[in-house]
Amino acid sequence: MTTLSKNRTQEDVRPLPAPDTVEPPAPPVLALRDVRVSDHVSDREIVQGVSFELTPGKAVGIVGESGSGKTITCRATLGILPPHFEITGGSIAINGTDIGTLTPQQWTALRGTTISAVFQDPASYLNPSIRVGAQIAEVIRLKKGLTRREARHGAVELLRAVQLSDPELVSGQYTYELSGGMLQRVLIAAAIAADPQLLIADEATTALDVTVQAEILDLLAELRERAGLALVVVSHDLAVVAQLCDEVLVMRQGEVVEQGPTEAVLHHPRHEYTRMLIAEHEQYGLDKFLTAKEAS
Repeated sequence: MTTLSKNRTQEDVRPLPAPDTVEPPAPPVLALRDVRVSDHVSDREIVQGVSFELTPGKAVGIVGESGSGKTITCRATLGILPPHFEITGGSIAINGTDIGTLTPQQWTALRGTTISAVFQDPASYLNPSIRVGAQIAEVIRLKKGLTRREARHGAVELLRAVQLSDPELVSGQYTYELSGGMLQRVLIAAAIAADPQLLIADEATTALDVTVQAEILDLLAELRERAGLALVVVSHDLAVVAQLCDEVLVMRQGEVVEQGPTEAVLHHPRHEYTRMLIAEHEQYGLDKFLTAKEAS
């Protein structure tokens, strides 16, 4: 064998360099495909073909005027549509499972542990006759199977995690003793008590003053970054969506009139309705949030 042949043989048996490993994209926590919801009382289609995907750590915003179908879309996702409403087209999947196949028992297991929600009026979702710490502890005990003592300790830690200054004191208080901002933090604590993968925030900051609203938005952003929480943020306030969301859907009269990356939609709106919403919100400092997000 010649020297050249020998060298070639040695080169031939050398291991090939390992290809660059590319992480496969995370599967969606939530996927809506052409979802349609009808009201059988009025015989109208309230939601007309909503589609989006949400992966861990990402946030989708849904904006639009009252009656545009934002909340009905979220209630369909949570499986809590009013009796006369029904999903009449498309599909909704949570972690790859079509929610149309879920039994009531499966829904009970899913809510809180996989999907959870925070709504506009926290007092409506908290029991005024039970101390707030006990309400959170009950969620922990039922969903995680902890002892009562462990659950009580966990409730205090959750109240600390949502940045309440004296969680031990707050744990022993009733809803009427707390401010609106404190109640919203308590509701968020209850919503994340069982470590859900997905949180729907439906107008969660609407009733709060500007300072408290900013604190709640910072809290949601921190949960998203620290725990990989996926967020659906429903708001009529474009500044809220600009601050939190990667993607935005603009809804009007049940229809998505514009959809895309937040910066693209808010900087270069294509639909007349989106341009109108942006013009209305510019006076509230929308540009500040857009500029801050671009800089980050």
